Amino acid sequence: MFGKKKQMAVAPVSEGAAVGVPTQPKAEKARVERLQGPKQIPELVERHLITEYKMDADLVRIFKAVVRKRPEAERAFDYRIFDESEAEASEIQIKDYTALDEHPDFILYEGWFDEKSKHVELKERKKVSYDTPLFSETELQQKIEALSQPGSTVFFYQARGPAAGGPLGRGAAIVELNPDYPGKKGKKYTLYTASVVGMEPIAKRHKLFDSDKPKEIAKWIMGAHHKRIY
Repeated sequence: MFGKKKQMAVAPVSEGAAVGVPTQPKAEKARVERLQGPKQIPELVERHLITEYKMDADLVRIFKAVVRKRPEAERAFDYRIFDESEAEASEIQIKDYTALDEHPDFILYEGWFDEKSKHVELKERKKVSYDTPLFSETELQQKIEALSQPGSTVFFYQARGPAAGGPLGRGAAIVELNPDYPGKKGKKYTLYTASVVGMEPIAKRHKLFDSDKPKEIAKWIMGAHHKRIY
């Protein structure tokens, strides 16, 4: 009698969407600046440290800088300068500019610069004094031989080795007069390496070897006791 009614295809409605109301386009995600890791100090700032602060060019190249874009100018940047070996000695990784918010004691200098106008603003946050005397092999030996009290130590900054920190960058070599010498068996001296924080070796040491010969120890130390490697 009656024909079958044709079924109408209906598009599915997404959950939460009102029928007959056009959906709004998704909001664009706010762009977040990806901060760069530590790099060499920007040329403008490096030149400023050398000319205005009279800092030795070799010393400037020791340090690292982290930067971030300044929103008010197209080619302007904030920067912070720190000694990467000091952070390493403290077992702290400085990944970018904001990482120093939690470790302000590592900041040596900070400010901003504009690549277009060549303007540089710089503030000193921590006094830099890396004028470290270097000893000859004979002087090293004499200082080792001067140890007289059992358990007494003397240390020398190093520019190469497994440790970190200090004015030469790679911690220090520590010579200890055996606490049990001369009563018990054992060599007279023990040589260690250790990282340096705040110009002093930390308590955690790595033993290298024992020896009765201060000349042998002085020779080993001399191999890494030289101008810092840049």
